[in-house]
Amino acid sequence: MNVLIAGGTGFVGRSLCRVLVDRGHAVTAASRTPDAAGLPDGVETTTLDVTEPDLTDAVTGHEAVVNLVALPSHVQPRGRSHEAVHYDGTRHLVSASEDTGVERFVQLSGLGVDDGVETAYFRAKRRAERVVRDSSLEYVIYRPSVVFGDGCAFVSFVERMVPPLVTPLPGGGRMRLQPIWVEDLAPLIADGLEDDRHAGGCYEIGGPERLTLAETVTTIRGGGVVVPIPMAVAGLAARAVDPLPWPPFGRDQYRVLGLENTTADDALAAFGVDPDALCTLSAYIERSRGER
Repeated sequence: MNVLIAGGTGFVGRSLCRVLVDRGHAVTAASRTPDAAGLPDGVETTTLDVTEPDLTDAVTGHEAVVNLVALPSHVQPRGRSHEAVHYDGTRHLVSASEDTGVERFVQLSGLGVDDGVETAYFRAKRRAERVVRDSSLEYVIYRPSVVFGDGCAFVSFVERMVPPLVTPLPGGGRMRLQPIWVEDLAPLIADGLEDDRHAGGCYEIGGPERLTLAETVTTIRGGGVVVPIPMAVAGLAARAVDPLPWPPFGRDQYRVLGLENTTADDALAAFGVDPDALCTLSAYIERSRGER
């Protein structure tokens, strides 16, 4: 199969490229500034900006398209909004795929997009899913929890923003996450491309652990004490810093603290995967420290 991966040189994209090449597929990794570093031999690269309305030239000749293009949920950079990247970008890719005869379209969405929490990220991701569902394409949608691994935004964000010894967290960090290792997620995405049984599916994917935010942070930071910040105080702080560019914690992040980012019905069984065989966040962190 000839596969175009939008966002193919990014964090998830590099892992997916390796899996697809190992399975014998022809892969083109597309991004705004493609960098072949970390990609396996044989992967082609091409320039692609999903905010451009006409993507026909880039999509032509491919049997399948995977849309991995994403902004981290905690940022809203000027000039490249969640709406422009996630919603409009998906519209443009879907339109080009329909026009060029693409057979399978895979969309990476996010866990919690339809759980009633209104953020710019969730709203754009939800609208993007609707575009995919309403298209004429065979599609598969994935909604993972937090994805971790080499080069991920989440772990580096925690290491950069959270103090190592005393960690103040709104509400004590009670919200739960279900982190999944990128090397465990990539084969599932590849399965969605290859197996017709997954066509039309929307899969919530989580890892083997359900960790509170406090447990997640202390695992990444290697310990420390969590100091609870009253939610009312956190809400006032979020409103105060929200107008600033690149705020680490604004109103959207405050709203997400009320969301359980865990699967109600983990779809791993649909792919024949045993959760106990997956990598835990603590195992990954411990291994990463040993390699430094």
